[in-house]
Amino acid sequence: MNRPVMVVRTGTANVASVVAALRRLGCQVETTSDLEDVVDAEWLVVPGVGALGAAMETLVERGLDGPLRERIFAGRPTLTVCLGLQLLLAGSDESPGVPGLGCVPARATRFTASPELRVPHLGWSPVTPQSGARYLTEGYAYFAHSYKLDSLPPGWQGAHAEHGTRFVAAMERGKVLACQFHPELSGRYGAELLRRWLKEG
Repeated sequence: MNRPVMVVRTGTANVASVVAALRRLGCQVETTSDLEDVVDAEWLVVPGVGALGAAMETLVERGLDGPLRERIFAGRPTLTVCLGLQLLLAGSDESPGVPGLGCVPARATRFTASPELRVPHLGWSPVTPQSGARYLTEGYAYFAHSYKLDSLPPGWQGAHAEHGTRFVAAMERGKVLACQFHPELSGRYGAELLRRWLKEG
């Protein structure tokens, strides 16, 4: 699958595993922190590991917040991963007072730890999609996160998973796909999801 894919360097992400997964699918992958690349990219990936505050600071400093917001609202082919999903929100309890991109009017909340529930949520969990989802199918995906989106926003299709409570595993609208899990670390399930997004995006 010979697709030109641009991967955004947010300053907090482990970009290497995302790049490797896309290259295994035959994509021509470049990484960037340049505004024009984000605007012009045919397929764009926003990976994420770390804190929302630090990632948003980097995006704002580089002038990438506006172009990313415009891509999401326009429904252009964009994939966000893990923290990347939370960047689409209005904010997160992880970084009080720091606004996200505001594409989704909701906040990320922290899992409540207990003797029976370990936080962060690390490992494989089943993903259950809604009917009508374009890219998402049933399967197992790899998660690594302490914060989550509790419910799907209006106008988005998606899938749920559970870790003590039900949360949004991924959501999609048009050609935008936002995954709380890591498709690049989710074996065949993740690879097939990336393939569908690249093929139909």
